[in-house]
Amino acid sequence: MKDILLNALACPKCHGQLQYNATNQQLICHTDNLVYTVKDNIPVLLDCEAKPLNQSECIQE
Repeated sequence: MKDILLNALACPKCHGQLQYNATNQQLICHTDNLVYTVKDNIPVLLDCEAKPLNQSECIQE
């Protein structure tokens, strides 16, 4: 995902910064401990589609 797009995206719940996990195609909000998926290079930033962050799955880049 391009840096310019990543800088423009924000968590829909807290409006905080998201971290991109390219390996798992996910956007991670560490403030709310939520994971948003990226499907076909399109971020799915719906609060109802978010999944809880499992710290063991989180890969630091």
